[in-house]
Amino acid sequence: MKVDKSSMLLYAVTDRSWLRGRSFAHVVEEALKAGVTFLQLREKDLDYDSYLKLAKEIKEIARKYNVPFVINDNVDVAIASGADGVHVGQKDMAAKDVRKLIGPDKILGVSAQTVEQAVEAERNGADYIGVGSVFPTSTKPDAEAVSFETLGEICSTVSIPVVAIGGINRDNVMKLAGSGVDGIAVVSAIFARDDIASAVKELKEISYRMVNHEA
Repeated sequence: MKVDKSSMLLYAVTDRSWLRGRSFAHVVEEALKAGVTFLQLREKDLDYDSYLKLAKEIKEIARKYNVPFVINDNVDVAIASGADGVHVGQKDMAAKDVRKLIGPDKILGVSAQTVEQAVEAERNGADYIGVGSVFPTSTKPDAEAVSFETLGEICSTVSIPVVAIGGINRDNVMKLAGSGVDGIAVVSAIFARDDIASAVKELKEISYRMVNHEA
């Protein structure tokens, strides 16, 4: 499964800290059913076995809705679970090394904050670039901000899809219009909401308008 630009439209990154008694699988399925176009499982504190078990469970849900599913950072879990691919940051394993491990057919996403990083990621086998943080974010308080100008430059320089991430919510999505980005990646804007289906539908509609320069 490879990535096309349309799959970047509404990219959901999971976070279990807002479950509030809800089952994680149920919350993820609700988001996918409502229209999420790409899913990343992000777990920073789980041990390998727990992470693998969770990844296998979520993979089946993603497959049910035919949505690309990648694992954040953990290449071993991505391979063992049969996920569609993996997403790595600048401080994780180098993209070219990840590509060697996962093979040519799996999805490889790479985070970038500069044009140079994005170009190198594409050269080393990335299928898409995640650029951020485009706004201040509570998920990664220490994340470096990426300017609108840099975001636009990355989009015009690389030939692979680009998704913006970091502090994005329904109130600021349209500020990204004209950057050339193919969609938005969000965490709390979906998973911190009580009504996940409504949040997804609203964000997807706004992201579509942003990407297509509609008012």
